[in-house]
Amino acid sequence: MTERPVSTAVSEVARRGGVMTRGQRIVPEEVPIAFSYGGSSHAVMMGTPADLEDFAVGFSLTECIITDRNQVAGIELLEDEKGIDVQVTLLDDVEDALRARRRSMAGPVGCGLCGIESIEQAVRTVPDVSKAALSLSHADIIEAVRLLNESQPLHRETRAVHGAGFHIPGRGLVAVREDVGRHNALDKLCGAIIRAGEAGASGAVVVTSRLSVEMVQKTAILGAPVLIAISAPTALAIRTAEDAGMTLIALVRGEDFEIFTHPHRLSPGNIADVA
Repeated sequence: MTERPVSTAVSEVARRGGVMTRGQRIVPEEVPIAFSYGGSSHAVMMGTPADLEDFAVGFSLTECIITDRNQVAGIELLEDEKGIDVQVTLLDDVEDALRARRRSMAGPVGCGLCGIESIEQAVRTVPDVSKAALSLSHADIIEAVRLLNESQPLHRETRAVHGAGFHIPGRGLVAVREDVGRHNALDKLCGAIIRAGEAGASGAVVVTSRLSVEMVQKTAILGAPVLIAISAPTALAIRTAEDAGMTLIALVRGEDFEIFTHPHRLSPGNIADVA
């Protein structure tokens, strides 16, 4: 596949300082990205056309299609003017299990994932990460967000994409992925981490977006025990993180942040006694 541009220059008329001027702005590209398994389309996402192999592996992991990177036998990218079809080949037994799952979840009125089954998927039980031994200092949290902000070239160019990074204490930010969709950015990161052979339990996920329940679910499936964000969490995200044994840190602003669940992972001496 020919490398597709991730951004493009567009004409604009801007008002600055009370003056209207013509100019250009760089904006991100957004294309339909289909994931197909065994030749059958499974899902179509709107996303940034970059790091698609990572996206395919991460999506397969967080959708519980695979549990290990070695279950993906191959990835082929097929492109036309309308979008990109990511053809994923799975090991035979994994593909058989996915085919059986599709059959069991097909609604009688042809609506696909519907009714009780789709609700159960939305609020699915996530893996327990409470036994992960990761410990962070307050400096780690501040550094993780700072480095993520400094490691997003597409965001610097467009101011219009989300970022997700993986921070390992002592090593810093070992991977960063960007996308117009926050879920996509996290899926790409998950794929990059497991393809690199890193253990999810060894680090913290840090994201530029708000913390919805899906972000907690994907992080838990990766095995990471800490999720850090610059924006606020939802109530369901907090409850899900609590149940999963995950430390949820949000609203990181400079040296300030808020911890919503399992604060014990912060190194001793970093949490003041609270009455």
